Amino acid sequence: MSDATFQTFLTSGLFVLTASIGYLAWSAWRWLDRARDMEKAALVGVGYELRMNLMRMIRELAGVADGSIQSEIQLVPVVHPQLDGMLIRPNEADRESLTMMRGNYNELDAHKKTLRAALSGQGDVGAAANVAVDAVIGSIATLYLWEEHKGASPKNAHSTRSWHVRDWMKANDFRSDLLPGLHLRDAVVDRLRSLGMTLTPQPLTYTASEFYAMQYDRKADRNAPFWKRKPKSVPVMEETEEVDAAAEPEMVIEPEMDAEPETVAESVSEVESSSEAVEEPVEEASFDAAVAEEPDTLAEAEQTLPEAELETVQEASDATQPETVDVDPESGPEPKSQTPGSVH
Repeated sequence: MSDATFQTFLTSGLFVLTASIGYLAWSAWRWLDRARDMEKAALVGVGYELRMNLMRMIRELAGVADGSIQSEIQLVPVVHPQLDGMLIRPNEADRESLTMMRGNYNELDAHKKTLRAALSGQGDVGAAANVAVDAVIGSIATLYLWEEHKGASPKNAHSTRSWHVRDWMKANDFRSDLLPGLHLRDAVVDRLRSLGMTLTPQPLTYTASEFYAMQYDRKADRNAPFWKRKPKSVPVMEETEEVDAAAEPEMVIEPEMDAEPETVAESVSEVESSSEAVEEPVEEASFDAAVAEEPDTLAEAEQTLPEAELETVQEASDATQPETVDVDPESGPEPKSQTPGSVH
C-alpha cells in the first residue's frame, strides 16, 4: 500500500469515526430530550387527569344534590394511571407535590365509596356529600399549585393576586355555580389562604368607619366598639376614696328649725308695728274726721291703700264696726228692769 492510499484510508476512517461519535452523541441527547419531553407531557397529563377526575366528581355531587343521581351504579370509581406511572419511575418532578396529589386521590376515592354506600341505603347521603365537597375544594387547590407554581407547597409558593386564581379556574371551566349552595372560586381562594399561601389583596377585616377611626386615633382601644379612645386611667388612691365614699351611708341633713320661728316672729312684729302705725291716728282723731276720711267701700280702700296696709285696715274696720243683734219682731225689745227710785 502506497503512502497516498494509506493517507486516504486514514482520513476516511477518522471521518467515519467522527461522524459515528457525533451520531451517538446526537442520539443520546435526543433520547434524553425526548425523555424530558415525555416527562413534561406526563406531568401535564397528571394535572389533566386530576382535572378530569375533579370535573366528574363535581358533576356527580351536583347530580346527588339535585336528585338526578340516586343509585351507586352511576358513580364512577376514581382511577389515576398517569400518577401511578410517574410515581413508579424516577423523575425530576417534585415528589412532595406528587405525594400530596396521591393523598387527594385517596381522599376522593374514600369519600366516593362512602357516598356510594350512602346511596345504597347504608348511611346519610347529605353528610357524605358535604365531606366529598370539602375534598374536592382541597384537590382543586392542589391542582392550582401543581399547574401554576410547579407543585410547590402553599407556604413556599410565591405571592400572587387572588384574581389570578379566579382567572385560572375560569380558564379551566371551574365555574363558581357548579356546586349548588357554594361559591366554588371563593371557597378555593379561602382554602389556599388557610393552607398558608399569600394571596393579595388581603380580605377586608375592618369596616370603613373602623379603619378611619384607627388611622385618626392612635390611642384608640381596638377591643372597644368603633375603636373609641381609651378611658383615662384612674389613680389607685382616687379609686379607694371613691370606694370608701360609696361604702359610707349617706347622711341626710335636716334643715334647722330655729330659723323659721325667727322669721315668723319678725313678720309678726312687722305686721304689729304697721297696725299700730295705722291705729294711732284713728285713736287721736275724732270720730267725725275718721268717718270723713274712711272710704265708703272696700273697693275704694283697695284702690287707695297698698297691699301691705290693706290687711291691717280691714282688721281695724272689723274691730270698730258694732256687732249686729238680731231682734225678734214678735216679741219686741226686751223691757228694761226697773230699779228702785226710777221714774217712769
